[in-house]
Amino acid sequence: MKKDYPVPAGYLERETEVKKSRFIARVAPVNSRDDVKGWLDRSHKDHPDARHICWAYQIGRPGSAAEAAMNDDGEPSGTAGKPILSVIQHKDMGDVLVMVIRYFGGIKLGAGGLVRAYAGAAESVLSAVDRVVQRSMDTAFVTMGFADEQPLRHWCETNDASVESIEYGASVTARVLLPSDRGEQFAGFCDAQKLDYRFDR
Repeated sequence: MKKDYPVPAGYLERETEVKKSRFIARVAPVNSRDDVKGWLDRSHKDHPDARHICWAYQIGRPGSAAEAAMNDDGEPSGTAGKPILSVIQHKDMGDVLVMVIRYFGGIKLGAGGLVRAYAGAAESVLSAVDRVVQRSMDTAFVTMGFADEQPLRHWCETNDASVESIEYGASVTARVLLPSDRGEQFAGFCDAQKLDYRFDR
């Protein structure tokens, strides 16, 4: 069974300084590449004069993320995006984007210094952000008669599930989103009502 996992409760920003360079770290919850792009566009608008805006994200459950990416944005390869992503993975958090905006202070930090600075900036904001638990969800498809729709909707309302879409033809086909830990109860309900169902896993 898929497990619930922590995600950022919201947006947060923290600033650190290393040898006169300013590192502004931002964390935000994301569910898609479009979310990531939106947050990056906002950071570029907020800080048009920044030397670098480096970032990393992972979407999905930590340890088996559906998608992850990173970007050094002009810093030497492996000195920014990778340390940020390493901190995200160490924090065991999913659906998370961390951006670190750097204003160069005139003193070069060297590769090791950059790795420490970007990791430290990511650590500062990820340690401070509140977490909420993202419930792992499954999708099921149910084929039923017209009279079965209301009992199905009632089951969903009382079990933190929802009917995402419904199609009416010779029979009724519903797409149901339900918590992964309610799968057995859902199967039991469908069996009792004599409904055809399958999980999309």
